[in-house]
Amino acid sequence: MRSFEKHLPLFLLKHASSGMAGGGVLGLGLLILDIASLRTLMGQSDGGMIAILLLFVGLMATFGAVAMAIGIMTMNGVIERD
Repeated sequence: MRSFEKHLPLFLLKHASSGMAGGGVLGLGLLILDIASLRTLMGQSDGGMIAILLLFVGLMATFGAVAMAIGIMTMNGVIERD
């Protein structure tokens, strides 16, 4: 294993967790501010908790993946060859 390969999982985990936090904040903001009556619709629905879970999982997965992709694309000069 090369020296730079040891740091890559932590690098990706940091970016993924920051993106997931951003997705969680966005989902929370959508529900708190009741944008497009989203909270109202979910509250009146029979499967409201499932809808909230799907909202957060979808946002967090998307934002986490985008943050990892941005991290990878901006690694300019981070990798030092042996």
